[in-house]
Amino acid sequence: MEEPREESEPLLSRARGGSGRPAGSAGSRGVRVGPEKLLNPEEGERVESSGLWRTPGGWEGPQPHLAEKETEAWPGEYPGSVQGAASRQDLCFDQAAVFIEDAIQYRSINHRMDARSMWLYRLYYSNTCQWTLSLTIFLILLLAFIETPSSLTSTADVRFRSAPWDPPCGLTESVEALCLLVFVADVSVKSYLVGWAQFRKNPWLLAYLAVLVVSLADWIVSLSLVCQEPLRIRRLFRPFFLMQNSSMMKKTLKCIRSSLPEMASVVLLLALHLCVFTMLGMLLFTGEKQDDGQDRERLTYFRNLPEALTSLLVLLTTANNPDVMTPAYSKNRAYAIFFIVFTLIGSLFLMNLLTAIIYNQFRGYLMKSFQTSLFRRRLGARAAYEVLSSMSTRGEAHPRGVGVDPQDFLQVLQRVQLDSHQKLVIMEKVRSYGGDLLSAEEFQKLFNEFDKRVIKERPPRPEYRSPFLRSAQFLFSHRYFDYLGNLIALGNLVSISVFLVFDADVLPGDRDDFVLGILNCVFILYYVLELLLKAFALGLRGYLSYSSNVFDGLLTVVLLEARDAGPAVAVGHGPAGEHVHRVPVPAHHPQHEGRDTSLEGRGAGRAGDLGPAPTWHRADGLGGQYHPGPDQKHAGLRRDPGVCLC
Repeated sequence: MEEPREESEPLLSRARGGSGRPAGSAGSRGVRVGPEKLLNPEEGERVESSGLWRTPGGWEGPQPHLAEKETEAWPGEYPGSVQGAASRQDLCFDQAAVFIEDAIQYRSINHRMDARSMWLYRLYYSNTCQWTLSLTIFLILLLAFIETPSSLTSTADVRFRSAPWDPPCGLTESVEALCLLVFVADVSVKSYLVGWAQFRKNPWLLAYLAVLVVSLADWIVSLSLVCQEPLRIRRLFRPFFLMQNSSMMKKTLKCIRSSLPEMASVVLLLALHLCVFTMLGMLLFTGEKQDDGQDRERLTYFRNLPEALTSLLVLLTTANNPDVMTPAYSKNRAYAIFFIVFTLIGSLFLMNLLTAIIYNQFRGYLMKSFQTSLFRRRLGARAAYEVLSSMSTRGEAHPRGVGVDPQDFLQVLQRVQLDSHQKLVIMEKVRSYGGDLLSAEEFQKLFNEFDKRVIKERPPRPEYRSPFLRSAQFLFSHRYFDYLGNLIALGNLVSISVFLVFDADVLPGDRDDFVLGILNCVFILYYVLELLLKAFALGLRGYLSYSSNVFDGLLTVVLLEARDAGPAVAVGHGPAGEHVHRVPVPAHHPQHEGRDTSLEGRGAGRAGDLGPAPTWHRADGLGGQYHPGPDQKHAGLRRDPGVCLC
């Protein structure tokens, strides 16, 4: 992470045609942002201007003695012309818009600010370019699942796994070449925008360039060997593209790097702790007899130094506890003291100390990162303020004062890539100041509105004239009605769990789901009733404005259309594997006549409890009558595959 002081020193113009000297040297006392180039009286050279001066004492406004110097005309412009004034104003508006976007996104303002560079800068950070870059990173990482050797198969079992698809030579290489070209364009644009001076100081950009050079060289070698090379080095560098494009991963790596010195002391204590207890274990577990518990412990976990060290290293994570001490513990309980002391010191003290150090470092780095982000926002806002305030006083014989004209800021705000809701909020805030110039403090306060979350207003509820309907609307829109729905859903889950526990030893096709089907029908009917009542109370638009209601409504529709998808919604199954919506009926229903309902097919355990199997007799040609056998008892309930529920 760049230090705030280092980030603000060059500010804008070293890469914009200026001298490029570091801050504090002769001829680099300040940087101006603006359309004109001003003459530096000390060095006698021209530097690009900016309207914003950074001095050792802090921020200052436009320098009077430099502002009076002769200005250089732009191409196609004469000093004082109307066209030149319009061009200067347009450039200042673009500069202010870029500064505001940098402040909103917490980006550094240390980049080129000429008209062409600003167009390229805004194009690079547009949603289209950023999504293209993210898609390219996704594609180059996805190649690992397709390239040889690939393990992308339908099953992970080596006994049944089919041979993976072997892409022809040149297919994956073509996709990879396209991705590498996108990365080359990315690093070229970044290096141009920040300038050569900043490019040399940025280790991530230098590493980016080095990785691309190695990857392209290895890609050329692969094609020259017709994809038969034994090693592809560029595959090792592919995760770097993801890290380089993610600011969060960069911060994480920097935090880990800063945490290494403090972590090293604790890691050294852990290594010493492991070595000491490894030697003690090898000396302690030396059995005298072949069947001795000590000897089994030695042969299993302390055979030699590497195995003993590995066993205790795994014990630090408690993954092999208590297996590692079982052989010795079976002979004498006192051997457990060795493993208990090792666990107390290593797992409960040193490991927790290491975790505390890492947490403390990450928390401190998080605060530092937050401060840097806040500084970037204030720096970008201040730069935009100085650009716009210099426009307010330029060309006026008697300026009203130092500040930003609200109308100028509103025009700049129209060019900023910003959410429409936030833009409307900022515009209303600016209009509330009237025609007065915005001071630096008021201008900074406007950026606090970007951190406020926009809360959408719910659609108005329908109005009913009847007192009864108004009371019902109040009742069904109350939060306690939601609590009742959650309680009913919990009861549905409990009922399903109870039936699954009772029928755990029964095959799914042999289960008696009559009671469960009735309960599911009741619950589904309640869900439909709840949906309708909420839509009545809130209105259709009001009901859909809540994401929880949308989820509940979709789930209710799924339950209605797929009640036979699982135990929670299954009511019946039709013949020949066809799933239909059926109503559960007792097993002695006439539709079960002629079917085999003997208890032998439902498990021998239940047959002994329910008595002899029932027999069914069909009436001649009637099909709707049945006569139970003489020895028949109540055979329980079962699903009916023929009657529709609703």
